[in-house]
Amino acid sequence: MSDPADVPIALALSGGGIRAMVFHLGVLRRLAERGLLERVTKVSTVSGGSLLIGLILQENNLAWPQSDQFLQTTLPALKQKLCASSLQWGAGRRLLNPLNLRFILSRANLLALCLKKEWGVSSSLSALPESPEWSINGTTAENGKRFRFKRGDIGDYTLGYAAGSDFPLANAMAVSAAFPGGFGPLKLDARRFVWRKRPWDAPVQDAQQVQPDFDSLHLYDGGVYDNLGLEPFFDAGTLRPKFGGHHLIVSDAGAPLPKGFGYWLLSPFRFKRVVDIMGDQARALRVRGFIGYLRTSKDAGAYVYIDTPVKDGTGADSTKFVAGFPTTLRRLKPAEFEQILEHGYAVAMRVEQEFGLYGAGPGRRPSEQST
Repeated sequence: MSDPADVPIALALSGGGIRAMVFHLGVLRRLAERGLLERVTKVSTVSGGSLLIGLILQENNLAWPQSDQFLQTTLPALKQKLCASSLQWGAGRRLLNPLNLRFILSRANLLALCLKKEWGVSSSLSALPESPEWSINGTTAENGKRFRFKRGDIGDYTLGYAAGSDFPLANAMAVSAAFPGGFGPLKLDARRFVWRKRPWDAPVQDAQQVQPDFDSLHLYDGGVYDNLGLEPFFDAGTLRPKFGGHHLIVSDAGAPLPKGFGYWLLSPFRFKRVVDIMGDQARALRVRGFIGYLRTSKDAGAYVYIDTPVKDGTGADSTKFVAGFPTTLRRLKPAEFEQILEHGYAVAMRVEQEFGLYGAGPGRRPSEQST
């Protein structure tokens, strides 16, 4: 039997805007302290998680950082960027150019332009490193399926897949973060690509060219389909991983559903509340299935949840502030950055102490109450 400390890591980073980006940085900080970033061979991301990984790679010349490099240079550089400018207002500034007014109803295109012009994300998918294999997740509005971008191809299992090596990385990141009401979908001309499709479970070489079902695709935030980013790694039907030999770590920075219902009779926020409840239940089912899997094996993986109660360096409980932080892409104040970062780090430490973050842990598994 292989040493659990030699098992590669598959890392899923949820959505949640700037809150998620910095919470995940806290989790990555703990992994880096243990020298575990070198073990990460697969990454799946949604929304804020996608923006974070893209900016980490951009900061390191499109290479995955070593643990020491992350702690010494990457983390401080990202703090400076996230506290210096706003992705949200940067996207809005693109509208000052009259040529960009055509994107006013498809604002993910504006976020993509911001990432290119203000953050320097100018590479295509083909420039991504081979390892870790990165799945950038969106949602196809036309069929409701998970649309993913990878180094070699793009697509979903009902449309088929197309070579996407020249597809701009900034556009893929923007799609993944195009949450409804915030940015809106990115419009993609499906006719520009050659699509191939194969029967379920058939070998890749059996894929045949097909005509796209739709001339245009409208791609939303991956969180509409699965805000955990867990789908590429875990089969919710069988409650088993989709591939063996990996330790699955899920960092979940999704905001918990607020308690209470104080909306007046004709308030449009009543509809939003219902949508939020449905999304919360869909997420809870995925989490429960994953936790059920974690119970089957001492070293199967770990679940790190933002709403886990922990105390900061002063002994105060930071959970309410961090978990309730708005899902936005605005610029952070340095104090806000530090509080969210320390919370992510503290939650990762608590998971490690109680359940084991990687390798042999104390042997107890999380309960369903943690969902």
